[in-house]
Amino acid sequence: MEILKTVLLIIFALDCIALTTIVLLQEGKSAGLGTIAGGAETYWGQNKGRSMEGALVKSTKFLAVLFIVLAAVLNLKVFG
Repeated sequence: MEILKTVLLIIFALDCIALTTIVLLQEGKSAGLGTIAGGAETYWGQNKGRSMEGALVKSTKFLAVLFIVLAAVLNLKVFG
């Protein structure tokens, strides 16, 4: 059981580093406020999910869920 805890802690640490890095790579939500009128009509507005920014958002969501699940699992009394 100690080996499993060690492996989960390593995965948790790598997840923390990756999550921090990906959040810092993202642009702020206020970056495109100058083009509010018609901004969704552009090519990038329609295909945001396929762009690099969309990939970063999806990765952030996945890593955040992984972070929460690992934190909950590591907090169980089984490892204590």
